[in-house]
Amino acid sequence: MVQLVGSLRKELADSLSTCKVLVVGAGGIGCELLKNLVLTGFKNIEVIDLDTIDVSNLNRQFLFQKKHVGKSKAQVAKESALQFCPSANITAYHDSIMNPDYNVEFFRKFMLVMNALDNRAARNHVNRMCLAADIPLIESGTAGYLGQVTVIKKGMTECYECQPKPTQKTFPGCTIRNTPSEPIHCIVWAKYLFNQLFGEEDADQEVSPDTADPEAAWNPEETAARATASEKDGDIKRISTKEWARSTGYDPVKLFNKLFKDDIMYLLTMDKLWKKRKAPIPLDWQQLENSMCPQEETPVSGLKDQQVLGVWGYCQLFQHSVETLRSQLQEKGEGAELAWDKDDPPAMDFVTAAANLRMHIFSMNMKSRFDVKSMAGNIIPAIATTNAVIAGLIVLEGLKILSGELESCRTIFLNKCPNLRKKLLVPCILDPPSANCYVCASKPEVTVKLNVHKTMVLSLQDRILKERFGMVAPDVQIEDGKGTILISSEEGETEANNSKFLGDFGIRNGSRLQADDFLQDYTLLINVLHTEELERDVEFEVVGEAPDKAPPPQNNQEEVNSITNGNKDSAQPSTSYKAPAADDDIMIVDSDEEGGVSSSSAAAVSSGTKRKHSDTETGETSTKRPRTEQSSAAAALTDNDDDDDIIALD
Repeated sequence: MVQLVGSLRKELADSLSTCKVLVVGAGGIGCELLKNLVLTGFKNIEVIDLDTIDVSNLNRQFLFQKKHVGKSKAQVAKESALQFCPSANITAYHDSIMNPDYNVEFFRKFMLVMNALDNRAARNHVNRMCLAADIPLIESGTAGYLGQVTVIKKGMTECYECQPKPTQKTFPGCTIRNTPSEPIHCIVWAKYLFNQLFGEEDADQEVSPDTADPEAAWNPEETAARATASEKDGDIKRISTKEWARSTGYDPVKLFNKLFKDDIMYLLTMDKLWKKRKAPIPLDWQQLENSMCPQEETPVSGLKDQQVLGVWGYCQLFQHSVETLRSQLQEKGEGAELAWDKDDPPAMDFVTAAANLRMHIFSMNMKSRFDVKSMAGNIIPAIATTNAVIAGLIVLEGLKILSGELESCRTIFLNKCPNLRKKLLVPCILDPPSANCYVCASKPEVTVKLNVHKTMVLSLQDRILKERFGMVAPDVQIEDGKGTILISSEEGETEANNSKFLGDFGIRNGSRLQADDFLQDYTLLINVLHTEELERDVEFEVVGEAPDKAPPPQNNQEEVNSITNGNKDSAQPSTSYKAPAADDDIMIVDSDEEGGVSSSSAAAVSSGTKRKHSDTETGETSTKRPRTEQSSAAAALTDNDDDDDIIALD
């Protein structure tokens, strides 16, 4: 007869009380997970999170209360979880998991690692540390009503990085500065403008008209006389935006006339831009004040954040926000800078006003503050119930691993609507490792296309190795028979190389570089493919990578009928079919019938039409498959603004 302790077999219950587990992240999923672990019987838990508690967390991170605002998430989560089970041994770290102190030996002391993270860089790092330590990892993520849980085990399953993921969606500078055609272009411009005026200036975030736009192909000398910009302080002057703003004392009216009148009139002189586009219409503060103010005094109904104001309403919001931000700068003192934060009302008001005024100028429908905030912060509304479901699934997969039943683990998708089999939870067999993975293959190797005469060593280190390939502290040597050290993780050793081009070190087409990250116990061989034909503003390309293309359709009708799950990348349901209300129960479908379908075939679609998600509903999902266009959100402009609000699930 099986002996039970609560609802668990005695052997499993004993294992829970002795095994040590690591929880990475103490936000929306992390809080639910920590509570679940102690109530299930786990006694030795370590939790790590760098973040502090914000008032916006309180509606879904139930281990926190108002009195905890400003305190360490990990520490408070520990204290709250201990109230459920005082006998548990919980260690909290208010730190980044990417800190070198948490090395491979640190990971090896755990039987299981559970991710409750919010950004790709940290996910990549934990993935590599678990591979190096040969420890099972349970990866998870949520995006609104969607969620996913998967298990990663070295040599048995795909790792988190086995399939390439699309990079953050960016826009050409000339589109942002000269020819915006979508609201997101205006919102990005407004965020750039905030930094140019009040924050840290970045040459890549210029907001003034781009005279180098290849599409304009105009002659400034011949057309300058046609610009009728104001002769007052609003004149277009070739100095930095911040310097000009300071010279006016951050006068809101002068800023307005420069940004929304003078700069627009300057754009109008670039004739070729407007031959096939509707030309922008400049705004003048005085004219608006005289003509539009009386028309907009009628109060607008509805929630304040969801109201779309008129043009003069956004003019007033612009004026008020500039005055408030100016006061904040003055309080901080000479040379101070402000950081844009979607949860800072004056900063959000500024971006809302500036973006909407620009939308109006370029004949787009204006957006509510709520909509602007959603796009500016890549926010997918965090749903407490989704976090709770996913946290429960993490524990169930963990129990399988600790029972020695790793082969029965699944990738599980939580869908927003039931699929054709009336299931909300759909499990898929774990895929085996990819032979071409540049992380978990036996000899990781990639080919990078770049211009060796234009790519600096610093760009190789920061943009390629750290940003693209997720290394933390890379060491690079050239395989030239001499073992020339190009980059050293030891501070100061190769700093003099940073400003030199790769070609200066004899690197050419066909050269090979060996990059090592000793913290991650990871080595990557890089084949250099020299080219002078990269697109404008593209520094490098990883050869053979096409993450933004949809996977080929599956034709196996038997598999289609068996699972009918949505695209794995966004954990979306496969069709727009809606089940009757009575069938809305959440059902775990880990049956033998569906268990035979792999997660790679779960993208198959039945005779219904695949439902498309809007951008605000997808975000980066916690999968390992290439994304379709409709599931690709304007993701990750800022992966780490808030642990649930910005979903970086990949």
